This record gives sequence, C-alpha cells and structure tokens, in this order.
Amino acid sequence: MSDFEVLQSIALASLLAWASGIRLYLVVFVLGLCGYLGYFKLPAGLEILQHPWVIAAAGWMLVVEFVVDKVPALDSTWDALHTFIRIPAGALLAAGATSDTLSALAVVAALLGGTLTAGTHFTKAGGRALINTSPEPVTNWGASFAEDALVLGGIWFALQYPLVFLLALALFIVLMIWLLPRLMRGLRAVFQRLRLIGARLSA
Repeated sequence: MSDFEVLQSIALASLLAWASGIRLYLVVFVLGLCGYLGYFKLPAGLEILQHPWVIAAAGWMLVVEFVVDKVPALDSTWDALHTFIRIPAGALLAAGATSDTLSALAVVAALLGGTLTAGTHFTKAGGRALINTSPEPVTNWGASFAEDALVLGGIWFALQYPLVFLLALALFIVLMIWLLPRLMRGLRAVFQRLRLIGARLSA
C-alpha cells in the first residue's frame, strides 16, 4: 500500500466518523453510490455500502432527514433519537474503513471513530437546539443547508485531498472542544429560563 493510499484510508475512516455525527445517511449514500458506479474503490470492510438495497435505504432515509432537519424543534427530536444510531454507526463505519476483519487497528478506529462521532453529534445537536430558540425559521434552514454542504465538501476533500481534509478536521476538533462547553452552558441557561417561565405560569 502506497503512502497516499494509507493517508486516504485514514482520511476515509476519519470522514466516516466525523460525517456520521452530522449527516449519517448522506455520507453512506454518497460513498455507496460512488462505489457502485466505480468512481471510488471502497475498502473491503465497506463494500456492503455499495449494495443497491443499502444505497436505496440510505437514500430514502436521506430524503426523510433532509425534510425533518428543516423543521425547527422536530430537528432536535430527530437529533435526540439519533444519539443511539449515529455514534455506534460512526464507530462501525470507521472500523470498516480500516479492516474487513476484527483487528487491533479496527478496534482502535472504532474507539476513536465513536468518540469523534459523539463529539460531532453533540456539537451539532447542541447548536441546533440553541438555534431553535429563535422563532424565525431562516437560521434553522441556513444551518441545515450548511451542514449538508459541509459533509459533501468533506467527502470530496477526503477522497481527493486526504491531507487537506485531515488538517481541516484537526481544526474542527479544536473548535469542537472549545465550543462544546459553551453550547452546554447555553442550553442550561435556556432550560433554566423555561423552568422559571413555567413556574410563573403555574403560580
């Protein structure tokens, strides 16, 4: 395996973990379709993604998520439900990108991939929950379309320029570490405000 192929494998595993926390069905659909059409050779552990039934299922869920994600409040409910889907899926996909059998590298990829997926998922979910405190829908739509574009751009860079993608991902992780505590504090303040309003209304 050449140095570029190793780099591309690392970038692919990182992409799957990162993107699964934002748009799981989009990354599965696009990579599966690319593999099926012969644009990109998927690793043996991910060849199942190019099966027509997997592509069709991911495509259907992608359409559902695209619509749901544009509806304020409903998108946060969707994110909450997907806490139990995105994180294990991201871990499994990251492991599949590095091996077709259970190896030490696959286990490491799963552990790191699951952690990255969790961080990305909670950053997205927390950000969208704060955005939903605004009554106008434009901010929500803008954030949703930006997430779509971010994942599609990430896929392209990971496949074409893996080093650029990995450097951008490193910056994203630093930003995520800085942002997550602030998002949690913001959500706590919103919940406290809602509790106070509820107490006043019931008094």
